[in-house]
Amino acid sequence: MIGARRKARAIALQALYEIDATKHEMETVVCRLLAEGGLSEENNTFVHELVSQVIQNKEKIDRYIQKFATAWPIEQIAVIDRNILRLAIFEVLFDNKVSVKVAINEAVELAKKFGSDNSPKFVNGVLGSVSALTER
Repeated sequence: MIGARRKARAIALQALYEIDATKHEMETVVCRLLAEGGLSEENNTFVHELVSQVIQNKEKIDRYIQKFATAWPIEQIAVIDRNILRLAIFEVLFDNKVSVKVAINEAVELAKKFGSDNSPKFVNGVLGSVSALTER
């Protein structure tokens, strides 16, 4: 199950990245990626909910990124890192369906797979600060 959830988060990240970088329509992007993804119906729903909720809460999430990544204007953070942070901050502060530790670990793993050499450390640092806002 953990592998399937990680794959689902990776697909959600790919969708968020494409939407952020190209301004493509969310529904079109998500449907195409899910058609190629080979996930269960439950994980397809998970991806769709993650992407739509991150987009709905993007302004609030971005304020948290700005608060805890003060050295970088949001537009200057690498697109992949910015969207990994959006996904994880949504899971940590808005969704509350996984533990903070799991959300951070999943984000760091995504950063290792998709980001630059510095991405895991950057993502972990920002999310460590964000996690201080929670008591879970």
